Amino acid sequence: MTIKFASLKLAAQPRRWFLAAAVAALALPLSPALAAEPALLNVSYDVMRELFKEINPAFIAEWKKNTGETVSVNQSHGGSSKQARSVADGLEASVVTMNQANDIDLLVERGLVAPDWAKRFPNNAAPFYSTMVYLVRKGNPKQIKNWDDLAKPGVKVVVPNPKTSGNGRYTYLAAWGHVIKQGGSEAQARELVGKLFKNVPVLDTGGRAATTTFTQREIGDVLVTFENEVQLVRTEFGDNFEVVYPPASILAESPVAVVDKVVDRRGIRKQATAYLQYLYSEPGQEIAAKHFLRPRSPAVAKKYAATFKPIKLFTVDEVFGGWQQAQKKHFDDGGEFDKIYQSK
Repeated sequence: MTIKFASLKLAAQPRRWFLAAAVAALALPLSPALAAEPALLNVSYDVMRELFKEINPAFIAEWKKNTGETVSVNQSHGGSSKQARSVADGLEASVVTMNQANDIDLLVERGLVAPDWAKRFPNNAAPFYSTMVYLVRKGNPKQIKNWDDLAKPGVKVVVPNPKTSGNGRYTYLAAWGHVIKQGGSEAQARELVGKLFKNVPVLDTGGRAATTTFTQREIGDVLVTFENEVQLVRTEFGDNFEVVYPPASILAESPVAVVDKVVDRRGIRKQATAYLQYLYSEPGQEIAAKHFLRPRSPAVAKKYAATFKPIKLFTVDEVFGGWQQAQKKHFDDGGEFDKIYQSK
């Protein structure tokens, strides 16, 4: 950009006048060609790296084709609850793509996300879903088939910390819910979960770290994690591991939301909204299915039916009364998990 000052005589004008004029000229609005392209930040949980590596360029190309505008998308990954706290503490997310509604509700409490976020997109703002299954070593030497097997003496279970990871939280609730759905009592559920976590040799902060502990550090007999994560590991490492589906598990939805306070301040609401809408599009659903996430689109689900083994799923709502009640009872400081783990 060239700045011209007509009839400016530096010798005749005070230096401060010149500086003021220069600053004023630089403050003029840039032409559209010079304006910075809009940039989005998607703050997500840590086992979604591969998915968004494919989603982001596909959305960018689609947005460019439809609008002529170039947009960039940056990523941040970590344990879901840890990521939510980072956004609450100031990380400038344009959108959040989490693995539990409770993490987004935290951002509602902080005034960052609108209270009706779950109604702004279809399926309670969860464009795809997963469940918790097992990854075992070749041959399944400990013969792990169900949640009760994770509590047996001598079985080492790798699972991330439920205090920082939605992955770990779903595992905890799946084991607890298994007992309740079988007609067991709260005391029996507490006993099973207590034995399970006594079998956990190390609590990583997130799901990807737990995967590394199991696959690369070779710790543990079984990794409990999302179906999409175990399938990706199985694809990468071939015959070293096997995937085991329990007879029943928990529905693990992946809710998304626009971070209203950030996008409105930065003027990028339409881009952020379109980005999340793309997850529901047929191309977006296709990419999700390729990454072993169960799609909402009936057409895509039918196409990938052979990929997803039928499994009975129960929800957080039906067993625990919703995420807020589950959080308060089990995962808040002094809750059931703290009591169980402190007695380990």
